[in-house]
Amino acid sequence: MDRMGAIIDLQSRLAGTGYVADRGLAATLLLMADLGRPLLIEGDPGVGKTEIAKALARVRGTRLIRLQCYEGLDTYNALYEWNYQRQLLAIKRAESGAVVLDDDALFSETYLLKRPLLEALTQAVPPVLLIDEIDRADAAFEAFLLELLSDYQVSIPEMGTVAAVSIPLVILTSNGTRDLSDALRRRCLYHFLDYPSFEKELTIVTARLPGLPARLAAQIVEFAHGLRRLDLKKKPGIAETLDWASALLGFGLASLDAAEPEQIRDSLSALLKTREDVLALDRTAISRLVAMAG
Repeated sequence: MDRMGAIIDLQSRLAGTGYVADRGLAATLLLMADLGRPLLIEGDPGVGKTEIAKALARVRGTRLIRLQCYEGLDTYNALYEWNYQRQLLAIKRAESGAVVLDDDALFSETYLLKRPLLEALTQAVPPVLLIDEIDRADAAFEAFLLELLSDYQVSIPEMGTVAAVSIPLVILTSNGTRDLSDALRRRCLYHFLDYPSFEKELTIVTARLPGLPARLAAQIVEFAHGLRRLDLKKKPGIAETLDWASALLGFGLASLDAAEPEQIRDSLSALLKTREDVLALDRTAISRLVAMAG
């Protein structure tokens, strides 16, 4: 299969999982697998960055291992910990003469708690490793991660070096809350994921909710795009569009025109996620967006 055929095939397989990928993203995912390089995906919250990793794992029939980053994340929480309770029980049994225990046995895989990074390195079948919202972690953790992704091995002082059994497919996501280092960017392939076009989002909505009337689906997507053009604190992402579509579908509506104003107002909790945005969208604004949605 030539390169173009491979891209189209991957797009089709991703679509089979419910994820609509454009040509650029599909091509980058193929490069990631071919080159064995991590992929950094940036974009606003809600554009579907995390879903890429989930869809890729489903397409490849492999395990998804997720590391959710946060401020203060350290290597122990991301890599490994010792099961101190089991170690203490083993020591007590050894003191009572029930078992013979030495340091090598005490610090062995039996008492090792694998966290996401080590779990990913020790899989026989290459998993998809999702390092989600890397921009929330601090620079020190980013530097540690860069070293791990360069050699795909880690050092555990009590055990020595643990090399990857298989090289995972690594996807890092960032919402852009802080600048990432040039070193990390050089190490990774890169893709920016923007809010989808009207046509792409409509395809996603109809694929995920096949029972949605065609007119209502188009109006929902147009309404969501209208919201994103407003000065909101948190613009709705694709997940919010799908939630709202599900809510309206539950009302048994065929179109937004058939909805009562209060029905729309009551369902906007699926789209608007801050008090400021709820207050900003008054009845007049809602009516205007419904009219624009046609």
